[in-house]
Amino acid sequence: MNLSPNLILVFGGILGLLVVATIIDFLIRRRSGAAPNELTRRIRSWWVMASIFALALVVDRRISLLFFAALSFVALKEYLSLIPTRRADRRILFWIYLSIPFQYLWIWQAWYGMFIIFIPVYMFLFVPIRMVLMGEPKGFLKAAGTLHWGLMTTVFSLSHAAGLLVLPEAIGSPAGAAGVLLFLVVLTQLNDVAQFIWGKALGRRKVVPTVSPNKTLEGLLGGVATTSLLAFGVGPLLTPFSRPEAAVVGLILGLLGFFGDVSISALKRDLGIKDSGGTIPGHGGVLDRVDSLTYTAPIFFHYLRYFHS
Repeated sequence: MNLSPNLILVFGGILGLLVVATIIDFLIRRRSGAAPNELTRRIRSWWVMASIFALALVVDRRISLLFFAALSFVALKEYLSLIPTRRADRRILFWIYLSIPFQYLWIWQAWYGMFIIFIPVYMFLFVPIRMVLMGEPKGFLKAAGTLHWGLMTTVFSLSHAAGLLVLPEAIGSPAGAAGVLLFLVVLTQLNDVAQFIWGKALGRRKVVPTVSPNKTLEGLLGGVATTSLLAFGVGPLLTPFSRPEAAVVGLILGLLGFFGDVSISALKRDLGIKDSGGTIPGHGGVLDRVDSLTYTAPIFFHYLRYFHS
């Protein structure tokens, strides 16, 4: 697969950041004699995640779609393992999981009309029908609501990131669809890191203390500003955006990433858990890592489609 020079340049920058972080962590631990800590595990996990994402992105579009389908599957599996379900709901789960290959099939076929309504409309109607036919009305509303919310969050929302790979507006960008997808994922993930760092350094005022006590106004504003600045720098390399527009898009992604994060935090706090799983050492579960992307991916996809068609 031919890679755009811009895409290679940004990949090189990401690789450089990981190398620098690894060296700094090694020197700090060597000087203090400390064993590998949470930061070390997080850096190692970032190497693994960046490698898998890069491989899926540059090898073949089919591999990339399979990668995102697997991501949706694991995120949905984690979600379903967390929420309380009725015994009768177990017979519904087959149909819930079966929606994943269909949703990504529509993306592979670039069938936008079916991609955009399959889960919000058809699965929304089908799941309750199947539940009614089982003849168990107790807990019906709660079960229908939690199952569909999980589908919307882990499959429908995340599939918009994969949808960029077949979106003509993305394919025609300076670095192609891969560049646009990289722009979305890098900004979303680095926004999380920036908000964490700014919050630790300057955080004083809580934003949503009952949902996520560690989230501060200073962290939010610092993270959004950092994301917007990064978008200003790399936007023209990877996307059809001008620098001012890229900065605005970065600001939007920063805000949306925050709300995606705290939405999943509210779910976990409601269930009384810290992490959605232990799939990624030092990072929790897959759902913990894609929480921000569940908000940024759909809005970014539609922004690009409607304003750059």
